[in-house]
Amino acid sequence: MRQWHRWLVVFFAPFMLWMAGTGLASHIVPLFERAAAKASDLKTGQPAIPPGFKCPVTMNCRPKTVSIVGTLHDLHSGKSFGPVGTALSILSGTALLFFAGSGLWMYAQMWRGRARRSMRPRWFW
Repeated sequence: MRQWHRWLVVFFAPFMLWMAGTGLASHIVPLFERAAAKASDLKTGQPAIPPGFKCPVTMNCRPKTVSIVGTLHDLHSGKSFGPVGTALSILSGTALLFFAGSGLWMYAQMWRGRARRSMRPRWFW
C-alpha cells in the first residue's frame, strides 16, 4: 500500500494542491466581496443603466459581469481546461479519496503492529 501511496502522490500532488487552492479561494473570496458590497452599499453588483436608455430589440442589453467566484469554480472543476481538465479534476478527487483511505489503513496497520510488539500504543509516535 505504501508503494502505491508514494508513486501516485508524485503525479497527483500538483493537481490536488491546485484543487485545494482554488477550492479554498472560492470560499474565501465571497467573504471579501460581501464586505466590499456592504461598505459601498451595492446590492446587485451590476453597473447602473443611464436613465432614459432603451435597449434595442436586437441587442441583449443586460450588462455582463464576471464573477470571481464563478471563475474560481470553473478553475476548480476543470471546466476552464475543457474535457481534459474535467477528467483531471475527477481523477484528483478520486486520488484524494484513495490517499485518505490508504493513509488511515496504513495508520491502523502501524497501530496494530505496535500492539503486537507489546509497545505502548499512542496516537502519535
